[in-house]
Order: sequence, then C-alpha cells, then structure tokens
Amino acid sequence: MLVLLPPSETKRDGGVEDSALDLAALSYGSLTPQRSAAISALKKLSRSVEESTAALGLGPKQRFEIDRNRVLHSSPTMIAMDRFTGVLFEGLSPETLDDEARDWIARNVVVHSALFGLIGAGDRIPAYRLSHDSKLPGVALRKHWAAAISEALAAHEGLVLDLRSEAYANLGPAPAGAHYLRVVTEGPNGQKRALNHFNKKGKGEFVRELAQAGIDHVDVAGLIEWAASRDIRLAVGKPGELELTV
Repeated sequence: MLVLLPPSETKRDGGVEDSALDLAALSYGSLTPQRSAAISALKKLSRSVEESTAALGLGPKQRFEIDRNRVLHSSPTMIAMDRFTGVLFEGLSPETLDDEARDWIARNVVVHSALFGLIGAGDRIPAYRLSHDSKLPGVALRKHWAAAISEALAAHEGLVLDLRSEAYANLGPAPAGAHYLRVVTEGPNGQKRALNHFNKKGKGEFVRELAQAGIDHVDVAGLIEWAASRDIRLAVGKPGELELTV
C-alpha cells in the first residue's frame, strides 16, 4: 500500500546535530538528477532576497525562509514525517505515535515535495521553502517533475491512495488504478459537499488511523471493509476516487 501526501509550506526548525542532506539516501533514487537540478536552482535564487521573496510568494516576516534555502546542504536533517507541520500533519501527529505506527508510516507513506519529488516519510531532509507554484530560475516545476514522478509511481505494485492536493497531483499524475481521496461533509439533508481547509485535517486523521491499525491493504474492498469496522465513512465515489465523509 502506498499513501501519497502533499507537503506543508511550514516546517519545523532543527534536526539531528552534525547531520546533513544526503541525496543518495533518499527514497526513489531515480529522481536524484531532478532533485539536484531543483536544489541548484533554489540556491541560485536564494542569493537575492528580492527575487526569492517574489518567486516564493513570501511576506516581510518570512526572510528566514530564504536563509534556510541558502544552507540546504549544511543544515541539520529531520525525518520527513516530523519535519512537515500544517493542518494535515497536525491531524497525523506522528510524534505522538508508537514505534510500530511510525514504522508503518515510514514503509507506506510518501510525501510529494516540490523540491525533492517523492520522499519517504522516514527519509531525512533539511528545512526548506518551495511550493508547487514557486518560480525557480530555469526550472518549470511541472515540466521538471511530471514525467519522472509519474514513472516512479507507475512502478509501484499494489494499492495507491492519493491524498495530495490537485496542485501537487498535477506535478506528477498518479498511474491508472490509483485512487484519489476526496474529503466531504454531509449536511442535514444528506447532501454532500467538498471541504477546503478542514479536508487536510480529515486526511491526516485518516492516515493516523491507518498507521495505528498497521495493515498494508492490498485493495479498495479490504480498505473499505476495514474503515467500516472503525466507523470511518469511506466509500467509492466517482471513477478513480474514494470519498471520506467527516
């Protein structure tokens, strides 16, 4: 089972003392050339505060993000599931899980980063700032990543559950047979509507439930049966989609 998550723009500071980014140690080694090119472009961009501010969509109080990008290769690393913050990762709260649940996440969860491409949730990465809509010099992110990420995902055998935002899904479309998870709420009249901000929390809490159960689901039928046993409202939606009602 492979669970695809989007990253968060916000990230924790710090990391393991005397550690540093090792591209060769990241999952999906086939993406190393694209990672190297994106990192080089980001470091070039970080030489200019003005250009970085515009390209990364930063505000006046976010100068520290540019400083982070300047020291990518030498700043300490942290396990990816702990590095990312934001609503989805707050819902997941990996730091509060036991070792078995964290091991499940490391085996089954992949985060789609605009800078590193696909990274295992147990991979070690530095803090950085780059979003799906950022502008890198000489690198158009969608063109840069789409084919390589789609190829890497297509090589995966088994159930693929795509929890990415549509913006990140466009940076590397999932293969045929993958299932996109859509989070909805149900009104008093039974009518369902999609959630925006709070869909992230629902996704994070859903992955937390998966990790605590520790099951590597092989198909949608088994996943839905398990969800029902946990009073999780998961059902088949539109073609290629699953619908999580929260």
